[in-house]
Amino acid sequence: MMEDAIRKSDVLIEALPYIKLYSGKIFVIKYGGSALVNPDIKREVLQDIVFMSYVGIRPVLIHGGGPFINNEFKKLGMKIEFKDGLRVTTRESMVVVDRVLAEINRGIARDIKDLGGRAVSLNIEKKDVIYAGPHKDKTKLGLVGQVESIKTDTIRKAVRPRSVPIISPVGIGQDKALYNVNADDVSSEIAVALKAAKLVLLTDVKGIMRNKSKEDTLIPTLSMKDTQMLIDKNIIQGGMIPKVKACIKALDGGVSKTHIIDGRIPHSLLLEIFTDKGIGTEILKAR
Repeated sequence: MMEDAIRKSDVLIEALPYIKLYSGKIFVIKYGGSALVNPDIKREVLQDIVFMSYVGIRPVLIHGGGPFINNEFKKLGMKIEFKDGLRVTTRESMVVVDRVLAEINRGIARDIKDLGGRAVSLNIEKKDVIYAGPHKDKTKLGLVGQVESIKTDTIRKAVRPRSVPIISPVGIGQDKALYNVNADDVSSEIAVALKAAKLVLLTDVKGIMRNKSKEDTLIPTLSMKDTQMLIDKNIIQGGMIPKVKACIKALDGGVSKTHIIDGRIPHSLLLEIFTDKGIGTEILKAR
């Protein structure tokens, strides 16, 4: 019993310098994958976010929703189609995407409140955060959008002590059309616009590995130059490439550090941010 208490106190002492360093700083967190779908993992992720808000960090949460959208499409007999990793989105399917994302947003807000935190749902009824235009491949992708600008005033009003803004990745165009925007891209753009200290992407993999089949090849720290070399060597490939590019864009825009971590690991956010070793891959502008 005493050993357990001592171990817990050691953890708190290890976290103290990081709490002091990051108090008052904005962290943008992209939340999706199993961490969003599995109720137990979801609870642990949101506990971490509530904890962060109580020790002075200002988390801003951008969520995905792919599995929920797929399930709704199946129920409605709608076609699920992807091109280059992006969901082909028609006017009819955009209505469903928007509705499902709004439901997810409200659900996260309820869960945060149940855990003792405060949450503010943004960009659901009123689309006043993400201004977007059509993707360059709009003839293939339909209403898939690219971020053109972020209305930071709306977010900053919600970034209050112990309050968590939750943002759905839906953009609005000059023509008032809604656009389905990739949540990694939205997170990167928001991190830059808010001058965030960190961008954290929660994924379903340990981080960036030299060999995907061997978890002990996790690379804890990379520079932007390193990541491009690993892409060229086909070590970083597939769905990891857009995540890495989102991190690079954030770093180029002034974000200090970016992280790709496994959201399935219990309390992965706290382990990455408040411990010396971390658990995922940290990408820096230079090492």
